[in-house]
Amino acid sequence: MASAVVSFHGQHLSGLLGSRDRAMESLKSEASTWAGAAPFGWHSLRSSGGLRMEWINCQASRGAALRMNTERSGSGSLLGVRCSASGSSTARPASQPRFIQHKQEAFWFYRFLSVVYDHIINPGHWTEDMREDALEPADLNDPNLTVVDVGGGTGFTTLGIVKTVDAKNVTILDQSPHQLAKAKEKEPLKECKIIEGDAEDLPFPTDYADRYVSAGSIEYWPDPQRGIKEAYRVIKPGGKACLIGPVHPTHWLSRFFADVWMLFPTEEEYIEWFTKAGFSDVKIKRIGPSWYRGVRRHGLIMGCSVTGVKTQAGDSPLEMGPKAEDTKAPSNPLVFAYRFLIGTIASMYYVLVPVYMWLKDLVTPKGQPI
Repeated sequence: MASAVVSFHGQHLSGLLGSRDRAMESLKSEASTWAGAAPFGWHSLRSSGGLRMEWINCQASRGAALRMNTERSGSGSLLGVRCSASGSSTARPASQPRFIQHKQEAFWFYRFLSVVYDHIINPGHWTEDMREDALEPADLNDPNLTVVDVGGGTGFTTLGIVKTVDAKNVTILDQSPHQLAKAKEKEPLKECKIIEGDAEDLPFPTDYADRYVSAGSIEYWPDPQRGIKEAYRVIKPGGKACLIGPVHPTHWLSRFFADVWMLFPTEEEYIEWFTKAGFSDVKIKRIGPSWYRGVRRHGLIMGCSVTGVKTQAGDSPLEMGPKAEDTKAPSNPLVFAYRFLIGTIASMYYVLVPVYMWLKDLVTPKGQPI
């Protein structure tokens, strides 16, 4: 086989000579080492020649058989599911604390964070370029589309939506009145409907919207599967859901702080949640700040854009039990204070990570892995 130069999320594997089998084994070994705990084994492999690669990975322990197809799509990388996952849940152990992955803690977390969210959090984790890249698979290409932005917060993602969709057709929903107050101040969003609500119990009728968008919200849902089931319910047949969220770290220190703070799903979990809810044509597009150079081992608060299409009218075929969390139930104030304090301290680590990666990008020569 001729010498090849293949880029694996900013890391280059060069000079692969010999038989195709040996080259592919080298790629698989490097991908497995670099991706760490990523459950698919191989992840997206890019080449300067626009290489398309397809593989099948069956893991008996997961009960999953997933046929994936990778495509280059802009600066991101797209993973398409060819058949659905089945079998046991891939959720990580419940013993992992995730102190802010509860609605009450998240409410107060954003009570304070909303003051600086657009100025401190977005520049390091959710830039305008990332937003445009992440929304591209949602096909927001018609001004007359009815769109719900669930967990819309300060409206940063909504600003990307109303570039192509009439604001009067867009509804922003969030449980935080403090975040929504920031959205109401933005001139391009003046015609949007802005309401308080729960992502796991949406106040919209079945088959209501053409598009469902949720960015930076799933990490606070006590039951992500329920929220994605709701996304399926409210979309019209033929409509599309686009969920943008974190990815789980593989670096041990980043993984520790991520799991203390909130939910960082694996890519496999996103695929399983969408598939079980009833979505077809489920795809993942990887996103990230340019100065990360594709590095994902520290996790990303905005790391992927997941899309799926609703093919049948009505509710999701998935049956679910009662809600995981009752926000109206009384809580112990000391337990709440402990959870909130520890979770907030853990979140500070993810203020430092993008600064570290930005500095590392400045001092590391271009073309070298960081």
